Amino acid sequence: MTQSNNNKINDPSIKKLFEGRNFVSISTLMRDGTPQITPTWVDIEEQNGGHILVNTAMGRIKQRNVSRNPNVALAVFDQSNPYDMVSVRGKVVEQVTGDTADKHIDKLAKKYLGKDEYPGRSPGEKRVILKIKPEHVFHMGYTAPS
Repeated sequence: MTQSNNNKINDPSIKKLFEGRNFVSISTLMRDGTPQITPTWVDIEEQNGGHILVNTAMGRIKQRNVSRNPNVALAVFDQSNPYDMVSVRGKVVEQVTGDTADKHIDKLAKKYLGKDEYPGRSPGEKRVILKIKPEHVFHMGYTAPS
């Protein structure tokens, strides 16, 4: 078993979990301070030390929560080996909307569904990318014996 604590999501063993077809669970805080968690698609951006990118629709609960309190926690694990996992604590530092967010959800649809366009878009829906700066990254890698 290997463990590491650093703030570098660009580490190859960490990066592969975010680049794979693995779902991430993102936890945000409700107005009353209770946690809210959502499984979702994920992407990373390597520039400026690396950011985690989560795409959602404007007005959804996680977007409303991070607009009020930018603190988040995330967990991602390899779907073929759940013992290889990363947990992250960080802050949403930017919310990107418009054409950039629309193109990004299509990129994620290609990654996760093999489709060129995101099929779940509702009429009038506005997409937003939650750009997360990792502040604490913990990686545990272990391969269970077969």
